[in-house]
Amino acid sequence: MLAVSDYHVAYGQSEVIHNMNFELKKNEIVAVVGRNGMGKSTLMKSLIGVIPGKSGKVLLDGRDISGLKSFQRVESGLAYVPQGRMIFSTMTVKENIETGLTTVKEKKIPENLYEMFPVLKEMKSRRGGNLSGGQQQQLAIARALASQPDVLLLDEPTEGIQPSIIREMAQTLKTIRDQIGLSIMVSEQVLSFALDIADRILVIEKGEIVHNALRESVDEKKIAAYLSV
Repeated sequence: MLAVSDYHVAYGQSEVIHNMNFELKKNEIVAVVGRNGMGKSTLMKSLIGVIPGKSGKVLLDGRDISGLKSFQRVESGLAYVPQGRMIFSTMTVKENIETGLTTVKEKKIPENLYEMFPVLKEMKSRRGGNLSGGQQQQLAIARALASQPDVLLLDEPTEGIQPSIIREMAQTLKTIRDQIGLSIMVSEQVLSFALDIADRILVIEKGEIVHNALRESVDEKKIAAYLSV
């Protein structure tokens, strides 16, 4: 569903992502793990078009989206949940989700979104800023799913969320993948969460993928060593 080849991203003269190559298969969940400052968020922002790529290709279901603007990438089937969630705090839950409908023909929020996130249905008239961190993360994911994507990008979804909610989120993401049939890519520092949800783990170090392993063959100690400061 997503193929990244010979991909480079730079801030001015400073190259942050170097010669990156990886694929995300249909219905696969891939976790990109790495320490702070290794390029996880830069990679996510560049894939959605917030930061332009310097060179290389990004193919979404075989179509080159490297030159497209962010809204065009969303129209093509890519959705993004940014680090820090970035919901609209003064808008209601319902209004927040409706902003995700702008690239599709639907005018009404699909009922299956509320079925996946029942707490959002209960709170649909409440302002987004009044939700807990975990509820805001669910809202940000629901907003992204409203655009009916083929690929969902999640940047540091566990940040600032308590452990019990993190476990629930892991189960929710797997349910989303199974029910909707989409591919999910998560950037993450919490290894336990990554191991819980992912079919495959990629380790990013100084802007490069230095380790790529299927979940069943993962050497947890080796990956933990990459994440240690």
